[in-house]
Amino acid sequence: MARDPALEQRLTQSLTEGRTRDAVADAIRGYGPQILGWLVVVHGDEDEAADVFAAFAEDVVTGIESFRGASSFRVWAYAVAWRASQRYRRDAFRRHTRGLMTSEASQLAEEVRSSLGTRLDRSARVARLREQLSPEDQALITLRFDRELSWTEVAEALSAEGEVVTEAALRKRFERLKDTLRALEADASAG
Repeated sequence: MARDPALEQRLTQSLTEGRTRDAVADAIRGYGPQILGWLVVVHGDEDEAADVFAAFAEDVVTGIESFRGASSFRVWAYAVAWRASQRYRRDAFRRHTRGLMTSEASQLAEEVRSSLGTRLDRSARVARLREQLSPEDQALITLRFDRELSWTEVAEALSAEGEVVTEAALRKRFERLKDTLRALEADASAG
């Protein structure tokens, strides 16, 4: 799914007018399904992805005012989701308990999860290959090809706080990743 210019405009207008609740609701409803699908790919587990998505929704509620428009809101949302994903992986305690959420974020996250049903629009063969990749490689492939972000947007979304990922590094990583995927496909065909 590509960037939605009408949604981007609504979000910008809501934020400019100080209507952060409207912006939060539009952001989570508008980009939530694709972000949740991406998190399922990255985490390989629907329950884990749902937990990360809930954290993402909370982060959008608490951090939406930090959006400055340097990139599209869509890219900002993916960056927020990526940070939630990374935080989840680092925090073993969080994996076993649910954090407290505002009722608004919780309600919006559940609405998106229910409407999407977390079904991904990809073939079983490709899914099996992707599952063999690291979460970082899965994130790269999904953002670039399934979500149609530019290399610049992917680099921005995958840059962690204090750690910048360059477009050139991602392109090089992807070249190596294509070789890995070919080898995995050959192994799957032979076996």
